[in-house]
Amino acid sequence: MTEKLYYKDPYLKETTARVVEVKDLGNGLVELVLDRTIFYPEGGGQPSDRGLIEGDGFAIEVTNVKERKEIWHEGVLEGRLPEKGEEVTLKLDWDWRYENMKNHTGQHILSAVLKKLYDLDTTGFQIFEHYNKIEVNGELDWDMITKAEIEANRIVAEGIPVTVEEFKYLPEELLKTLRKHVSKVTDRVRIVSIGDVDRTPCGGTHVRNTSEVGLIKVLRFYKKSRDLWRIEFVTGNRALRTLNELLEDYWSSLEEMPNKNRPLIERVKELKAEMGSLEGKIEELRRELWRWKGLALIDKAEEIGHYNVVTLVEKWPMKDAQAFAVNFVENNPGSILLIAGENYVLFARNEEVEVSMKELLSKVIEELGGKGGGTDNLARGKVEAEPEDVLDVAKEKLRELINSSGDQ
Repeated sequence: MTEKLYYKDPYLKETTARVVEVKDLGNGLVELVLDRTIFYPEGGGQPSDRGLIEGDGFAIEVTNVKERKEIWHEGVLEGRLPEKGEEVTLKLDWDWRYENMKNHTGQHILSAVLKKLYDLDTTGFQIFEHYNKIEVNGELDWDMITKAEIEANRIVAEGIPVTVEEFKYLPEELLKTLRKHVSKVTDRVRIVSIGDVDRTPCGGTHVRNTSEVGLIKVLRFYKKSRDLWRIEFVTGNRALRTLNELLEDYWSSLEEMPNKNRPLIERVKELKAEMGSLEGKIEELRRELWRWKGLALIDKAEEIGHYNVVTLVEKWPMKDAQAFAVNFVENNPGSILLIAGENYVLFARNEEVEVSMKELLSKVIEELGGKGGGTDNLARGKVEAEPEDVLDVAKEKLRELINSSGDQ
């Protein structure tokens, strides 16, 4: 069983260990079990540590640590494959670990405050590279969030000691003071306490004092499901980096506006209104263009039976072709429009036409291959042939359908 040095001293950045087991995963990846480790394995919402394992003739950049009965250190190997019994040096990516410690302790503080102020229970927690998330069982608004942030940052500023105790069996008096219940415990229980602010079971690593956490800032919150709300927040140096990224994005976006005065939301509303007006004008022009195009096409229509059949090879996207086709047949009684694009076919009819476009497409696909479907009024799909050939076959099948129905 690997000795868990990250529990004995979470501030230990470097040590030595011996290789217990080696797995060559291929493609330059290896996994190691060590007799002891400072690398925290992923779990409890906290990501695994990163760093280096170095030996004589090799180095492993540790990218993932997981506990599967044993603690396995996975990483990219440079040099020869390690052997069992070899001594290695372990070096943590301390910035990564320390920020995770700050954010984990910050989560305990924020969760405790939300419980105290609003009786909200934290039901889920996860640390990501640029932010953290918790899920709580109740509704939130910005006023509630602001009050919780103020209280959480007051606790940080007080510099309250953070302590960790291990128990085989929890005393009844202690159980009553826990913010959340203990479940699925197979070994000793670790209880993390922040003075009288919070006491909860936790398997993560934490700072020694709340003053190390730094700023606690909520970035956003939203309803995830009927009973759960998600809160995204940051602490420590990540808070400063993330806030600067958001501010840079804010000011850069405002700078791109015709009116550069705050607030950005008002400028966005103005821009959306202008875009809506332009889209309306574009739609008017599009329909006018369709009208003239329709007049030109109907003038060249081929009479099949007593219907006016128009064929058209177009490079429009199918969505635009369908919009034009619907508009065309609505405004031209007794018309059928057959469109073939680079990767689609589309058949549409006026309501006076009695030939089914779905049946017509089916017959074209039967001869040329492809797939598609639709309704009697409009059918679309993909046919395995050149557009001109598709239209020729479509007209041939249309004649057959008209002749068979006696609709001439």
